Amino acid sequence: QVQLVESGGGLVQAGGSQRLSCAASGRTFSNYAMAWLRQAPGKEREFVAAINWSGTSTYYAASVKGRFTISRDNAKNTVYLDMNSLKPEDTAVYYCAADSVRSRVFAAQSQYDYWGLGTQVTVSS
Repeated sequence: QVQLVESGGGLVQAGGSQRLSCAASGRTFSNYAMAWLRQAPGKEREFVAAINWSGTSTYYAASVKGRFTISRDNAKNTVYLDMNSLKPEDTAVYYCAADSVRSRVFAAQSQYDYWGLGTQVTVSS
């Protein structure tokens, strides 16, 4: 089992920045690729970004590319999502997820093995 706990959410003004963290515990963190997904009110959950086990490969949704950066620190068992130039449409619950295919940087949502409970990000206009 892998436990994932997100933190860093909150209220931010449009144009601002925020950093989300996801701390993992349980099994060896570097055995997993990691991803961030989000779900806005009334919408389906969508992919945001993913990173492979070593941090050498990343993938982003078109809506966040150039504004968001995913990174990881395997020594701290933590994955991060740095969000810049935030827009009201970025308002959502953000989830981190772990993928046991550690080289994969994009997966269908059903393929993620573990999920956190999410952290709310609200961007005010």
